[in-house]
Amino acid sequence: MTDHSVEDLLGGAGFLGFTITSNMDLYEAGRKGIPKKALLNLAARLGLSLKVIAELVGITERTVQRKKDSDRLSRPVSEQALQLAEVYARGGEAFGSDDKLNAWLRLSNRALGGRAPLELLSSRFGAEMVLDELGRIERGVVS
Repeated sequence: MTDHSVEDLLGGAGFLGFTITSNMDLYEAGRKGIPKKALLNLAARLGLSLKVIAELVGITERTVQRKKDSDRLSRPVSEQALQLAEVYARGGEAFGSDDKLNAWLRLSNRALGGRAPLELLSSRFGAEMVLDELGRIERGVVS
């Protein structure tokens, strides 16, 4: 994951039906909705269960199960999934290792109010805090 993009984490252009090369592409992907199979690919790449990924993106596990692989998810769910992929892509850069990133995401963090970063990723504001913390890690600033 260390050198993967948001697009790669979601299964690539073949899964999405388009490429992501800019923030405008992220906006359009969220607006159009990503297909269920892209969310499942993201869960697999991140080592998350369907239940956990569903909770993080704000949908029930059962709703995901009922959808066809090609069905597009709602705008809010798609935007959450895109944001989650963005956090993981950035985290891979910061840590240089999937194992290190996954361990950090699951450990309580004083800078994040004693919560594990993964807990915060179900919210835009929480994800922004995690991204800020990753930025500090990239710059070598201990918080």
